Amino acid sequence: MQEESYNYRIQCYKCMRPNSTCICKHIRSFDTKTRFIILMHPKEYKKEKNGTGVMTNLQLKNAEIVVGVDFTNNKRINNIIDNKKKSSFLLYPGKESFNLSTRKKPEIERFLDKKPHIFILDGTWPCARKMLKLSKNLQELNRISFDNKIKSKFIIKQQPESLCLSTIESVYTVLNLLKKAEIENCDTSNFLVPFKKMIGYQLDYLLNPKSKNYLPEASNIITPKNSYKKETQRSIIYEQE
Repeated sequence: MQEESYNYRIQCYKCMRPNSTCICKHIRSFDTKTRFIILMHPKEYKKEKNGTGVMTNLQLKNAEIVVGVDFTNNKRINNIIDNKKKSSFLLYPGKESFNLSTRKKPEIERFLDKKPHIFILDGTWPCARKMLKLSKNLQELNRISFDNKIKSKFIIKQQPESLCLSTIESVYTVLNLLKKAEIENCDTSNFLVPFKKMIGYQLDYLLNPKSKNYLPEASNIITPKNSYKKETQRSIIYEQE
């Protein structure tokens, strides 16, 4: 019994999940013209077994993770932004952002580079706002956004609003919009499979009578949570002080 318990806790250092719920066999990484830079808040990095930033990074060959809060003086980030041969953008909602959902193909082609760099803030909304507030270099970037008409499938995690999406769902949406504009031609049909498998593992755990989190009086229907509690191709780079 002790050996079983110990094996359950062994972690996969690729997907950062327990070996018993490892999603690596569902990973089907592919290349993209767009490079995605996932700016991960340290709090998000510490709870990676249920986060989607690492999962997104594993699914994309042309992506990387940088962990930090204030990226103003981060050498890696500034090197990317200062590269005049590439255009950099921040995925962030707002009236001043360029809405990929409402713009036509010629407009998107003129606004975006053929191989853009897109920065994504990976953390809770309060953490993301703080990261942007502190990072003066990110504030200067042109912003892109999209109209979201679907509910997040991340029902095991609390969201500020029902239409807020996780990192992997946001990237999936952006990729499909870029495909529509013919900037991307990748196949996204299996992109969310690891995400869905993770949700399935978590739900099985919550509804398993042998689980410490099991509630015998609970309904088998999981209610979506709608509010918060009050240079390698795929590398993790820590913010340099």
